[in-house]
Amino acid sequence: MSKKLFVGGLSWGTTDDRLKEAFARFGDVTEAKIITDRETGRSRGFGFVTYADPAAAELAIKEMDSKELDGRTIRVNEAQTQTRPRGGGPGGPRDHGPPRSFGNDRGGAPPRPGDRGRDAGARDREREGGGRDRGGRDRGGRDRDFGDDEGGGRRGRGGRF
Repeated sequence: MSKKLFVGGLSWGTTDDRLKEAFARFGDVTEAKIITDRETGRSRGFGFVTYADPAAAELAIKEMDSKELDGRTIRVNEAQTQTRPRGGGPGGPRDHGPPRSFGNDRGGAPPRPGDRGRDAGARDREREGGGRDRGGRDRGGRDRDFGDDEGGGRRGRGGRF
C-alpha cells in the first residue's frame, strides 16, 4: 500500500524532478508533485511525494523534516485526506440545505390569518397615495426639504433628515 507525504515550505524554484530526486534515496517514489497556482503557473510552495512502501515514507519523514532543500527549510509529514468539498468556486459547491427560490415564495412558515406580510404594507401605501417618493411629501404630509444647490449638506443627496 502506498503512502503520501506533504512537503511544505518549498522554494519557488523547486521542480517535480528535483523533489523526486531529493526523496528517492529513501525508497521507490511513485509520484512527486509540486502544486502550482492555476492562473499564474507558479509554485504554491508545497507538494506531495508518494512512496510505494510505507516504511520508506516513515523514514523520509524522520530524515527530511526540518531539513534544507534548495535553500529553504522544509516541513515533511503524512498527507491528510482532503476534508472540504472541491469544485463550485471558493468553499466548494453549495450543498447547505434546499435550493433557493427566486419567486415570491420567501420560504418559512405560511402566513397566519391576520398577518400582514411584507408586501401588504407596500400595497397599503400605494392605495393611500403615501410613501416617501410621492409628490415631495413624507408620510405625515409634510413637505420635504431637499436644500438648494448652494446649501450643501446631506439633504437632497439621499441622506436622512
